Amino acid sequence: MKITEVESIYLRIPDLDASKCDGTQDTLMIRIHTDEGITGLGEVDSVPLVAKAAIDAPPSHSIATGLKSLLIGENPLEIDRLWDKMYRGTIYFGRSGPAIHAMSGIDMALWDIMGKHAGRPVSEMLGGTYRSQLKAYASSLMPDTIGEAVSLADQFVSQGYRAMKFGWGPIGRDAKFDEQQIRSIREAVGDDIDIMIDAGLAWDLKGALKMAEIYEKYGVYWLEEPLHPEDIAGYRALSDRTHLHIAGGEQESGVAAFRRLIEDGHLDIVQPDLGRCGGLTEGKRIAYMAHERHKKVVPHAFKTGILVAASTHFAASIPNGFMIEHTVSTSPLSRELVAEPIVFKDGYVQVPKLPGLGVTVDEAVVEKYRVK
Repeated sequence: MKITEVESIYLRIPDLDASKCDGTQDTLMIRIHTDEGITGLGEVDSVPLVAKAAIDAPPSHSIATGLKSLLIGENPLEIDRLWDKMYRGTIYFGRSGPAIHAMSGIDMALWDIMGKHAGRPVSEMLGGTYRSQLKAYASSLMPDTIGEAVSLADQFVSQGYRAMKFGWGPIGRDAKFDEQQIRSIREAVGDDIDIMIDAGLAWDLKGALKMAEIYEKYGVYWLEEPLHPEDIAGYRALSDRTHLHIAGGEQESGVAAFRRLIEDGHLDIVQPDLGRCGGLTEGKRIAYMAHERHKKVVPHAFKTGILVAASTHFAASIPNGFMIEHTVSTSPLSRELVAEPIVFKDGYVQVPKLPGLGVTVDEAVVEKYRVK
């Protein structure tokens, strides 16, 4: 089998203010074609046009090459070798950031091809399916008012969620308001629902320590990204001084960055985004590195159904996966791009059993939002 084409397709909902969006307003979809008629889907979670340039750029020289030119004519089933070829071919402008982001979507599409070629789901191709369903948490921006937050929490419970995460929004502006917000959410849902907070890099160490003490009182399960991702010493001090689970890593690319978060930052839960960290290939390396250090992995997945499907297969195929992010965004790209979304019922999502990622895209939606 040979790769005949690598499409990087920029999708965007028109006329939106990016500063007020939740991250699902645009995406870069990857579609890899082969001479045997098998097509693989992937998704990049980055600035789409930056990642697209890393894919479509013509060669400059041997270690400064657009990814597409590295892949045409290659066997898509040789995933590890192609990952290394892409990494080496972009070493002047890559090694982290947009080049790895772009590689992530391509790698995802290669695994989709691998599964379709074998007639097996990606979770099996990654080494085996540890669990056929995963606890899903409703993932949403934190509303601006307490009333809206309580209403949203009630809605999640009524939909069957047993876990929920609120992030960004007003978090970090006023400690008293933050406490009122979490107190009201906890009172609304009771003690049996897991609540997580994504602080969105809101504080310095002292602010995070103060809020961690407050969140402990209300049984918050994890506190996500309270500090700047480069404040490794701060994360270490915070993790060592609180009983909360400290989570993070969606900003990172490559196993070395996650090793630093665990070994130097003492994080309890790492959250690789498979559309950014290096794809399923590097994601598995990250997961097993974390497993060796007795840490849990919950992938970040706040885009379309392509990334959600890949993340579900990934979390099901690793020994330290136990939960999956389930975006409740009403964005049409998030809700409509994939023709058969992951099934959610009674607090859990079912791992797809169809070959590959187990999803197809609605071509009408692709054409509607494609930026030409």
